[in-house]
Amino acid sequence: MKTRQKGISLVGLIIVLALLGVVLVLGLKIVPTYTEYRAIQNAIVSAKATGGSAAEIQRSFDAATTASYISSISGRDLVIEKLNGETDISFAYEKKIPLVGPASLLLEYEGTTAKAGVKPTQ
Repeated sequence: MKTRQKGISLVGLIIVLALLGVVLVLGLKIVPTYTEYRAIQNAIVSAKATGGSAAEIQRSFDAATTASYISSISGRDLVIEKLNGETDISFAYEKKIPLVGPASLLLEYEGTTAKAGVKPTQ
């Protein structure tokens, strides 16, 4: 009596490797944008800690962007609001990652220093 071997076929292996390759390429393209987003989050927190006027906060943020290699936004792109004596800084931007031909991936990032994590409404 013959026993049939169990396992993955060559075609199945090629499909699995192709899917892993696609996931790896996407990961290699997405991770740098996410690390930049985290650097922006840290920069607005440190800019808020310096206090002062909106122009001083923007200068502090611009100094942090130079040190952290942030290129997606600048201090002019920040939304700085003072409500009830507290300063909140918010930002939002999009990052478009080209994939293949006309296909691309659009990532939308936003963040704030508001305590609730939500941009305050006026």
